[in-house]
Amino acid sequence: MRRKLFFVSAIVVSVLSAIGAFAQQEDGKEKSQTVTFLGQPVTSKQIALGQRVYGEYCASCHGASLEGQPDWKRRLENGRMQAPPHDETGHTWHHSDQDLFDITKLGVGGVVAGYESDMPAFGDILSDKEITAALAFIKSTWPERQRDVQARISAKDGGAS
Repeated sequence: MRRKLFFVSAIVVSVLSAIGAFAQQEDGKEKSQTVTFLGQPVTSKQIALGQRVYGEYCASCHGASLEGQPDWKRRLENGRMQAPPHDETGHTWHHSDQDLFDITKLGVGGVVAGYESDMPAFGDILSDKEITAALAFIKSTWPERQRDVQARISAKDGGAS
């Protein structure tokens, strides 16, 4: 009887372990959702390039951890806004891929006529490939919820995220 109970217990433990391993694997798949930019899948090489570009050109204002400047919603004495965060606490994910690309390349004033910003236009500094990579890196840090919302915004804007 003891041997039979031991055998049944061993089977139950094995089945539960297999179910747990499968569940973890499925969770891992869900969390590693593919990042896209302008409808194209982003590679790990692009994200690595984007992380380097972000570190060199963006982090000094937007923060090494994408946290933005302190009190970023408050205007400066010159009337300009401080650099917002690019993590999930900011509003970057409220904009389509195309808008983010245009703002980065042309500057905010190049997209919104008359808007003054301390952020320069990067079109003469970075290639389109580098701008895309930096934005893909930023997107890769967002939780799934923000990526999903931003994907819907991009789709409405005429392009897939």
